[in-house]
Amino acid sequence: MAHSPGEDPMVVDLPAGRLRGAAEGGLLVFRGVPYAEPPVGDLRWKHARPHAGWSGIRDATADGPSAPQLYREGGDPVLGGHGSPPFDEDCLTLNVWTPGADGARRPVLVWIHGGGFVSGSGSLPGYSGATFARDGDLVVVSINYRIGPLGYLCLGPEDGEPGEPGEGVNHWLTDQLAALRWVRENIAALGGDPDSITVAGQSGGAVSTAALAGHPQAQGLIKRVILQSPPFGLDLPDPDAALERTAAYVELAGAKDVAELRTLPWPALIGASIGLFARTTRWGYWPTPFLPVIDADTLPQHPAEALLGGAAAGIDVMIGWTREEANFGFALDEGYAAATRDQVTDRIAETFGAAAAPSVYSAYERTRPGAGPHDVLMDLITDELFRVPAVRLAEARAELGRPVWAFQFDLPTPACEGRLGAAHCLELPFVFDNFDQWSHAPFLDGLDPAVRDGLAHAMHQAWIAFVRTGDPNHSGLPRWQPYDTGTRTTMRFDSVVTALDDLAGDSRLLHLTRVT
Repeated sequence: MAHSPGEDPMVVDLPAGRLRGAAEGGLLVFRGVPYAEPPVGDLRWKHARPHAGWSGIRDATADGPSAPQLYREGGDPVLGGHGSPPFDEDCLTLNVWTPGADGARRPVLVWIHGGGFVSGSGSLPGYSGATFARDGDLVVVSINYRIGPLGYLCLGPEDGEPGEPGEGVNHWLTDQLAALRWVRENIAALGGDPDSITVAGQSGGAVSTAALAGHPQAQGLIKRVILQSPPFGLDLPDPDAALERTAAYVELAGAKDVAELRTLPWPALIGASIGLFARTTRWGYWPTPFLPVIDADTLPQHPAEALLGGAAAGIDVMIGWTREEANFGFALDEGYAAATRDQVTDRIAETFGAAAAPSVYSAYERTRPGAGPHDVLMDLITDELFRVPAVRLAEARAELGRPVWAFQFDLPTPACEGRLGAAHCLELPFVFDNFDQWSHAPFLDGLDPAVRDGLAHAMHQAWIAFVRTGDPNHSGLPRWQPYDTGTRTTMRFDSVVTALDDLAGDSRLLHLTRVT
């Protein structure tokens, strides 16, 4: 038992120490639980160190600080914000929602937030694990980890510790590995089954999820993964390329070298990110000033490739994307709205070559009647970055005899005069089925409540079923078959939910002709 008869029922005994949580809506919730040593002082830009634990009873009734990140008062016009104060470098904490700190050994869901590697928090209200814990009898964990320059800046090998290869790179990944080990060691005392852990993530969090699934240090720790909108089309740098970007960042921060950079307060480091956004942005490409680095010691292969063998070979996979992913970042930008056919054709040429670009443009026009240059560009970016790489992973897993469950989220939002369509991130409140926690998000405005709630129920229950059994089917869903190279079944989540064969076939076949 996690606590003894007669003792405070809000207090649990873990291998890490004693925790006092809070009762919330029939669940026991623990917030701000440290899973690694604070990455401050000499531990800035070092790999995560296991937390030493604590003596006495630690209060776990309040969220810990979010990782330092850029913040705009009032949020953005799509999500309404994706991270809010307080921020602090001492951010390596997690939250847990459990139906009971008992010996029930419930399936565990670990959520890794996205945010383009620069924003987000595991304690955002929209990422509350309450609905999954309550509706699915699951134990849910959400984590904070280092993002932006503090998590993704690549330092030279001279900045590593002796005997610690790769110390200067991919600090974000070491945080997540530390969190996963903490869950493995402590979750049984919180009512969870350490042998039944599903890791799920969206966008950058889905890249993290894939990286963890294929990581040798995580072998045997993960049973299933859910990948929502992973941008597997990103060209991830090697250390040499990453160090060029680091040199630019050091200059923007006003430091003469990395040693001086270490002395700067974190707000100065975050402020310098604005300049790196400007310096690295390219027309027609998703801005990513900070990226995971392909490194022999910490991340030896692209996370998408990591799911094809090794530690990930036996892991169950569900993967999906939204129909208009790119509209999230570009549809409300007046500069892109004014794009010309020649501009978009030139952008297509960077992927398909100049000779093929006009025919590729025409192919995109045919699939979206009435499309203008802006629409063609949105579909191109969606395909390049999200849809086609996800389909390629599904194809490769099917050929290996380890098929995935594939889905596409198609329900468009009427918000912003319909310009967003089924944009990146739109599936999130449907998956969590907690629209009351997303009242700040403009992209949900105008959705029909009956359609919204019905689709959310179907998706939420599918995610629960997959976490519990590895199969997302349930009584409220049409039959969903795994993706194979014969039928290529993909579940289409819209006002009408339908399992379709080769839903992404046009994009899949078109991108077979790419030259880059």
